[in-house]
Amino acid sequence: MTTGTRWIRTLSLAGVAVLAACGRGGEDTGAGDSTPGGDSQPTYTRVINVETMALEARPFSEVIRLTGVVQANQDVTLAAEESGVIREILVEKGNPVRKGQALMRIDDQLLRGQVDQARAQAQLAQETWERRKRLWEEDRVGSEIAYLEAKFAAEQTSANLRVLEERLSRHTIRAPISGVLDSRSVEVGSMVQPGMAVARVISLNPAKVTAGVPERFALDVEKGVEAVVTLEVFPGESRSAEVSYVGATVDPRNRTFPVEVTLDNSDGRIKPEMIASVELVRRAVQDALVVPQEALIRVEDGFVVFVVDGEGEEAVARVHTVELGPAQRNQVVVRTGLEVGDRVVVNGQKDVADGDRVKVVGERQPRGGEE
Repeated sequence: MTTGTRWIRTLSLAGVAVLAACGRGGEDTGAGDSTPGGDSQPTYTRVINVETMALEARPFSEVIRLTGVVQANQDVTLAAEESGVIREILVEKGNPVRKGQALMRIDDQLLRGQVDQARAQAQLAQETWERRKRLWEEDRVGSEIAYLEAKFAAEQTSANLRVLEERLSRHTIRAPISGVLDSRSVEVGSMVQPGMAVARVISLNPAKVTAGVPERFALDVEKGVEAVVTLEVFPGESRSAEVSYVGATVDPRNRTFPVEVTLDNSDGRIKPEMIASVELVRRAVQDALVVPQEALIRVEDGFVVFVVDGEGEEAVARVHTVELGPAQRNQVVVRTGLEVGDRVVVNGQKDVADGDRVKVVGERQPRGGEE
């Protein structure tokens, strides 16, 4: 290799080194330094491009997300209490009914005859008792045994009449609650027996959503806790409610305990067995400082974030140790270490160190509302 070739190779390597030094970091700035010989040599300061977010105090809620199922507020299966043939259907299924309304009738002709007979016997026994009572108590006519026999005969026949009248009333099947006659399992001419299911009445307003809460949240969920319910068939439509029931035991099969949320259903749009998403408020903070999850950097003894201090060319990154609070999705509450107005680095934080010069190239808007 000739002397000229060696000089060309040395100059090429020196140029590559200079270009590499200029390419590191976000931006490099140069400044002239005087040397004892009077020559000026450039020095380079690393400037990192970052994106920040100004902190604002806002409400924050940590929620428990569950999947629930809509159920009727009341769901009653009606059964026949007397045997006989269905003679009349008074309400068709799907129609609204009120409590006590007659729905169908069982043939009662035979029982009506028995009631008439019992009524006549009761009237005779009562008349006999009244006469025996008057003769014995006023004139001491007759015997005490006859007096007592007449008294107990009147009571017995009266009780027998009440039993038969009650049985007669049960030949008319009535709605036990107000709601909708959802189904009917008999027709005119069907033979029914006591205990046989004949119809189903459900009450749809209010509706209730049942869901299972993991046992680890047992201390966070109680009656009256705020809830937000979203039904899959009504996307984007949420309903606010409260927990109306909290189960006292944990299901050993899935380690959850039941809760119920009551919903207004005056418009009748909600139907039983619909799938619902339920959010229960676990913890709520009114004036919270919230940062994105990605702004956090884990260190040995916890977490830190970088905050931009200064403006323009004087802007530098300062490390802040933070104590974290509740988290929800990608948002975390910072309890200590930050203040309102701090500009937290949310993009580029992994490239900076404490005291590095930074250039803010973007400002992210805080996410408003409850998370």
